[in-house]
Amino acid sequence: MKKLIKYILLLAVLALVYVVYTNYPRLNMIAGYSAKNMASSVFLADRSFEFTDSIDNSFTPINGAADEINEKEKSATASVYGLLTRKAIYRDGLGAVLVPKGADENEAYLKPRRNRLDSGLAFPYGDQEQKDSIMENVDYNMLQTAVDSMFSNNDLKQTRSVLVVYKDQIIAEKYANGFDKNSKLSGWSMTKSITATLFGILQKQGKLNVEDKAPVESWKDDERAEITINDLLHMNSGLEWEENYKEISDVTKMLFLTDNMPKIQEDKQLIGKPNETWNYSSGTTNLLSGILRKQFNSHQEYLDFWYAALIDKIGMHSMLVEADMDGNYVGSSYGWANTRDWAKFGLLYLHKGNWNGEQVFDLSWVDYVKTPTNGSDGEYGGHFWLNAGGKYPDVSKEVYSANGFQKQRVFIIPSKDLVIVRMGLTNGEDIVDFNAFLRDIIKSIQ
Repeated sequence: MKKLIKYILLLAVLALVYVVYTNYPRLNMIAGYSAKNMASSVFLADRSFEFTDSIDNSFTPINGAADEINEKEKSATASVYGLLTRKAIYRDGLGAVLVPKGADENEAYLKPRRNRLDSGLAFPYGDQEQKDSIMENVDYNMLQTAVDSMFSNNDLKQTRSVLVVYKDQIIAEKYANGFDKNSKLSGWSMTKSITATLFGILQKQGKLNVEDKAPVESWKDDERAEITINDLLHMNSGLEWEENYKEISDVTKMLFLTDNMPKIQEDKQLIGKPNETWNYSSGTTNLLSGILRKQFNSHQEYLDFWYAALIDKIGMHSMLVEADMDGNYVGSSYGWANTRDWAKFGLLYLHKGNWNGEQVFDLSWVDYVKTPTNGSDGEYGGHFWLNAGGKYPDVSKEVYSANGFQKQRVFIIPSKDLVIVRMGLTNGEDIVDFNAFLRDIIKSIQ
C-alpha cells in the first residue's frame, strides 16, 4: 500500500511538473500583463493599487496573478500561484516596462522633453473650460439618452467615459464613478493611429515618402525588400504574424516577453504578397515605430519628435506613450491620455490636419488613411478603422475611427462635424452596440 501511495504521489508530482512546463509561457504572459498594467495604472494613471487589483486586473485569466507594488521604487510585481513572478518598473517620461531577469533596473535612460505650456485658450485649443452655450439644432434629451445607454448595465459594459464634440463644442460628457476629465485612460491600439500620423507629418516635412520601400536593413537581400512603408501602414505587407491575445502568440510574446518590440515583426518571413495580404498586426506598428527611430540622428530626437510634432503640438499634454526596454515607443498599444485629449486627436483629423491655423499634415493624408486596405472589405485603412464596408449599417460609410482593445474608440464623422470618444474596460465582443450609439447621437443633431 505504501508503495502504491508513493507511486501515486510521484505521478501527481510529474503531472504537476508537466502542467507547469507546458503552461509556463502562458503563466509568463499572465504575470507580465498583470505587473505591467498595475505599474502603469498606479504610477502613470494615478489610480490606487486596490482599484487596479479589483477592477482593471480582475478578468480571467489575469486575475490568477497576485500583485504587489513598491511605492518607493515605483515598481509592481505579479506572481501566478507562486510558480512564476514578473516585475515592471516605472520610468519617468517613458512609462512602465517589464524588466527581464538580470537587467539593470537603475540603468540611466533618456526621456522625452515635453512642452506642456497652457495656451490659455478654451478646449479644444487649450485646456480652459468652454463657455456654456446651447445649440438650437441639438436635441439634448435625445443626446443624453444615447450617452446614458453606454453606461447602462455598466457592471458588464464598464464604460468609463463618453465625450461628444460638435463643431468644436463639447455637447455631452459623462464619466463613471471614480473617473473625471483628468483621468488618464489607456487607448491600447488607438495608439496605432498616433504612430501612423507621425508618418504623415514626416511626409509633409519632405523627410520620407510612404510609397518608398521600407528601410529595413535585414530585408535588403531577400523578397521582403519589396515591402513599402505604405504596405506596413495598411497592414498589408504579407509578413507572417499571429494576433491572438487569448493564447501564446506573436503579439503576446512581443508585449510580454521581449525587450525590443520592433525586432519581432522584422524577423518574420513573407507568407503572402505585399499589398495583397491584409493581416492586422501590432508587430507591424512597432516595426513602424522602429523605422521612425531610424529617421533621426539620435535617440533623443526620436523621443522628442512624437511630442513636439504631434502630441504636445495639439495640446494632448496628458498623453504618455510608453517605451520598451530598448527605448522604442510601443506604438501599437501603450498610449495613455485623458478623454478630452483623445478627442483632440480626433478633431485634428476632423479638421484635415489643421490645428488652430497650422497645418500639421497635408490635406491628402486624411484621404490616405481612409483608403481601404486591399482585402479588408472596407474595414481598415492606414492604421484607422473604416465604415466603408458598412460595419455600422445605420451610420454613414464616411465614419472612421481609432480603435483599441476593450472597446476604446475615437469616432470621426466629417459631414456631421462630430468627434465621439468612448473609453472603457469591456471584455467581450457584442456587449457594446456602437451602431445604435452612433446612430442615436447623430439623430440628436438636426
